[in-house]
Amino acid sequence: MSDATKAIFTGDRCLSCTACMANCPVMAAIKEYRGPKLVGPAHGRMHFSQEDVEESLNYCSNCKSCDRACPAGVAVSTLNMLQRAEYYKKHKQLRHENMLAHGERMAKLIRKMPFGAKFANVGMNVGKFLGVFNALGLAGKRNMPAYASTSFKNLFPKIRQAPSNKKVVLFTGCYTNDNEPQVGEAFVKVMNANGCEVLIDEGFKCCGSPLVVTGFLDEARQNADNNVAKILNWKRKGIPVVTPCTSCSLMLKEEYYELFGEQEMREAAENVYDAFEFLEILQERGEFNENLKSLNQKLLYHVPCHLKSQAIGLPAANILEEIGGVKVQTADAGCCGISGNYGFHKDKYEISMKVGEKLFARVKKKDFDKVISDCGTCRMQIHHGTDIKPCHPIEILAEAYQ
Repeated sequence: MSDATKAIFTGDRCLSCTACMANCPVMAAIKEYRGPKLVGPAHGRMHFSQEDVEESLNYCSNCKSCDRACPAGVAVSTLNMLQRAEYYKKHKQLRHENMLAHGERMAKLIRKMPFGAKFANVGMNVGKFLGVFNALGLAGKRNMPAYASTSFKNLFPKIRQAPSNKKVVLFTGCYTNDNEPQVGEAFVKVMNANGCEVLIDEGFKCCGSPLVVTGFLDEARQNADNNVAKILNWKRKGIPVVTPCTSCSLMLKEEYYELFGEQEMREAAENVYDAFEFLEILQERGEFNENLKSLNQKLLYHVPCHLKSQAIGLPAANILEEIGGVKVQTADAGCCGISGNYGFHKDKYEISMKVGEKLFARVKKKDFDKVISDCGTCRMQIHHGTDIKPCHPIEILAEAYQ
């Protein structure tokens, strides 16, 4: 693979056609953002040779709408993130940026304390009420994600599985592990129903997406090198790595190489699958378990931006419609606005809510039984904006295997 596919070199392909600007949800929400074309490709062409900084780069949410719109294949959003990392080489991250970037580290510290998750959840609620969030630079109107009493990795050894020659390694992602372990449990149930034994690699670290968007690129590189080495080890054993988090799968499959350009990252990407992408492959092979009970549910599906960017279609919708009585309708309402940790910043909260307005209005029609989305933070944003709590599509499929 030519090094020309590394993100920093793709800026030379920019046609200045403004397709990225026309499709940018942040530009539509706030006039101060000068657009992805300027802060990404324009600086990429200079290969960061100048000292100037485009201040509106701060508004980029890394939703990747610009990448999908670009007719020339410019890695616009990744160029933005590289430019952001350059900025933070000379500007120290703020305290709240450090906190949002290091969710995995914070969770590990909390879980070392007796009843740590419970006390942390109480503390976050009290902190929000007393205005501590605002003082820290966090969005005071938003709830922080609650910690599950037990992480998925601690629950996992208690899950009984039949041994199988077919195995997959679950890359949990931080949100499934620490906040919604039920998604991990549903994943195991679905894989077991399809004859696959699920393994966990304790050596995996956070995919690095929260680090990249807050400028901690060196730390993200360390996580990338660690994860790639482990993925390649599983690849040599013929065991695929599968994740139910679309942001994790995009990072592992595409963004590592775009950011860092190591050939090993391309090789590792060949062994990484989104959960429903993997199930669709099983279906194509005639190995998918079609013994599903009818559910008779109408599902409204918000497709995450980071799934769209993988160009694998809508495997979750395709699989779920194999269930008797299930109808899946896509919300078709654009980006939800939260973009990982973007909507948790105090100065980005109103932007994130404005971006999500169309989706909130669609959900509030309530012409469905459940809302589904593959992305944890998308689910949080929908819940926050509508008071309707979505679930992961894998939970619906697990229910059908009962």
